[in-house]
Amino acid sequence: MSPARIAIGQYVPVDSPVHRLNALAKMGLVAAFTAALFLVHGFAGLAAAGAVLVAAIALSRVPAAAAARGVSAVAVIVAFTLLANGLRWRPATALVRVGPLALDAAGLRTGSFFALRILLLVIATTLLTLTTSPVEITEALERILRPLRPLGVPAGELAMTLTIALRFVPTTAEETERIVTAQSMRGARLDSGGPLARVRAWVPVLIAVFFNLFRRADDLAVAMESRCYHGGEGRTSMRMSKMRSADWVALLAGASMLIAMGLML
Repeated sequence: MSPARIAIGQYVPVDSPVHRLNALAKMGLVAAFTAALFLVHGFAGLAAAGAVLVAAIALSRVPAAAAARGVSAVAVIVAFTLLANGLRWRPATALVRVGPLALDAAGLRTGSFFALRILLLVIATTLLTLTTSPVEITEALERILRPLRPLGVPAGELAMTLTIALRFVPTTAEETERIVTAQSMRGARLDSGGPLARVRAWVPVLIAVFFNLFRRADDLAVAMESRCYHGGEGRTSMRMSKMRSADWVALLAGASMLIAMGLML
């Protein structure tokens, strides 16, 4: 499968050390990576985290373009982070000035730091879904939420809901891309004109996307009911994955290294 045909977060079945890791170990490593990103204090720490992420992508044998596709989904958030930190009202010194607003060098540096943190976090979570099948994610989430069952938390239902939501992300993104292409071929101008014109051009696309989402959700509900799905109570699995010694070593060693990196840099 070429990187251009891989949707955001779509599972890529490849034989690699990352794919062979237990889903619980991978989730623990992603959690440790997230903690490290919030512990680092400078660009050196982000560079080290980026190097770790590049090594993980190389080990996973997943196309780098597929891992980076999740970045496009948060492009607006990244741009807002840059502007929110870089813009100042009548600063004494500025890189670029437009009326009373100006781009400040220190603010732009801070915004770049937070934007890079968001990008690394998104790529890491995208890599998790690219190397872990939906069945493995469901099982891992259910095992994580299982201790909350005595409190009345429906672990099985929550795990299934989260997995379905994750599974719908690449499907929805791919379908949106097809609708946008079809509308463009019919003469729609989605990227031209003023803000109001663009909003009007996107209305038919959004209507079609939401219609397909509701239709797919209804079909899925009918399919689950016809197969007598009734939640997590008494539900069994054909295959139960177990944490092997290699998974524990990878989790403990990797998490310790990431946390130490976050504290030191």
